[in-house]
Amino acid sequence: MKTIFSDKHALQSVEREFYRGGWVEAFEIPRRAELVLAAVTRAGLGPVTAPQPFDLGPVLAVHDAAFVRFLEGAWESWVAEMGPVPAYPNLWPPRRSRTIPTVRPGAELGRYVVDMSSPVLTGTWEAARAGVDCALTGVALIESGEPAAFALSRPPGHHAGRDYFGGYCFLNNAAIAAQQFRSLGAERVAVLDIDYHHGNGTQDIFYDRGDVLTVSVHADPVQDYPYYIGFADETGEGEGAGANLNLPLPWGADFASYRSALAEGLARIRAFAPDRLVVSLGVDTFMDDPISQFRLESGDYPRIGAMIAALGLPTLFVMEGGYAIEAIGENVVQLLKGYEAERG
Repeated sequence: MKTIFSDKHALQSVEREFYRGGWVEAFEIPRRAELVLAAVTRAGLGPVTAPQPFDLGPVLAVHDAAFVRFLEGAWESWVAEMGPVPAYPNLWPPRRSRTIPTVRPGAELGRYVVDMSSPVLTGTWEAARAGVDCALTGVALIESGEPAAFALSRPPGHHAGRDYFGGYCFLNNAAIAAQQFRSLGAERVAVLDIDYHHGNGTQDIFYDRGDVLTVSVHADPVQDYPYYIGFADETGEGEGAGANLNLPLPWGADFASYRSALAEGLARIRAFAPDRLVVSLGVDTFMDDPISQFRLESGDYPRIGAMIAALGLPTLFVMEGGYAIEAIGENVVQLLKGYEAERG
């Protein structure tokens, strides 16, 4: 399996983040991707390649144009007023207020970002675009005949919606890849999100569409981020009615309960009969993850990979979360090796 990786990911490097009432060392750091890359190389999983450059067309196919323009120029606007310090929103729009454009960058951030986890920095846009290019290069590899590929994208993407960002995510790499498969001729595409946190941005992007099935196994939003979306009764609307499946699990879920939920999600994918599969690959389901509450062990990840491989679909894995630094590389590689062993 080929891995696509860009060292431009390191341009998004946050030192501290606001977490549970205080400033702590950031969890989503460049070392995450570097450790995964080292594990991929050490395991001999396959060649590592740099991404091809793509224009903004695939990004604009899923994200709102005004949002993309804002994100592209956010750092320059912020620096012009505030200087070269991390860009955070001044406020968020109150309920029932008008969300018309303003002339202040801090207020504009409040219109587009949903939390305090994702400051805009000097290299944010370039890092996010490189992550998209990794995912799109993975699409190109699969369209050229590769059975599977791994886009080691960073920053992650599945919390970025049509016109908002947050949760460490700026552009939705997995959703952009899914749409690219559609644009290149796939009639149906499925997105399977196995990150601990619900893929709210991916759901938002495809919620009214029937050509892309979105399935997410995640922590119950009653208890965990993103809190206000990801419930089991959210099944899609309009043409997308029935094309969204959320499988929330409570804190403390072990592999037995996780496997049951995943099996249900895979059965729905199988019934949907997609031409391509995109997997939002998060390993923050690991028992030692510092910001998550599931109880999966390292030995469970090859089994997850094997379960996904049993679908027999051309599959693009796109990196999302995982914050247990010492285990992240091994857990990702074990899942991918389990996939390849089952695929044969």
